Amino acid sequence: MPTDPRPIGVFDSGIGGLSVLKHLARLLPQETFVYLGDTARVPYGNKSAETVRLYSSQCAAFLLTHNVKMIVVACNTASALALETLRASLSIPVVGVIEPAAREAVSRTRNGHIGVIGTRATVASDSYARCIERYAEGRTLHVHSRPCPLFVPLVEEGWLDSPATRLIAEEYLRPLVANGIDTLVLGCTHYPLLGPVLSSILPGVELIDCGECAAIDAQRLISAEPQELLHMPLISLYVTDHTPALHHACSSVPWHAGGRTGPRQR
Repeated sequence: MPTDPRPIGVFDSGIGGLSVLKHLARLLPQETFVYLGDTARVPYGNKSAETVRLYSSQCAAFLLTHNVKMIVVACNTASALALETLRASLSIPVVGVIEPAAREAVSRTRNGHIGVIGTRATVASDSYARCIERYAEGRTLHVHSRPCPLFVPLVEEGWLDSPATRLIAEEYLRPLVANGIDTLVLGCTHYPLLGPVLSSILPGVELIDCGECAAIDAQRLISAEPQELLHMPLISLYVTDHTPALHHACSSVPWHAGGRTGPRQR
């Protein structure tokens, strides 16, 4: 059983962070989680840095009312623009998604060509390129970044495998194919939900799920040893607005009978 019974807080701009929550619940089955999806203000990727920092601080403040012991920022845009602000202002650990994914991409690439897809704000921040350069430790690596702003609304609408989604994905990924990438960082926690489409367009390319990488980092902070599964994780889910894709997305989370609280509006 965990030595600290307080929950782990997780927030995202929308429902994409549920992919991170799923990995956290798998790796830390004895923990309790409080998830906040800011669905009323999604996406963050087209907002200014000041607005993203404000929204992120508000999300963190909400999670703190639940006495969380750690916050996982399950949003790449917030990780790129607000992570250091949150770490400086909070007395609990704050885990982002960019550093863990960049580290994993460096370890996985074989030919040194790494693709990064994300929101406009994440790509413009160059956060992934800087982290990859830091973890390269002298290796010559080439980072090919591509904003994919339509992916988040497609996921939020539940269009995960429609012909339109595939057409848009092919257009976005064409330059990365031309660059010869062998590793692709899914630099938005919404994007793993499009994994089957992306894999079919990029056969042989390793997809890096930033949420899974962040969950592994969170596990290291919580416990050095894997936890024994005695019951399914207890999860409370909050959203700032109900959206059409919300309940479908919730079906991917391993709810514990009697432990699910949500989705509830703040």
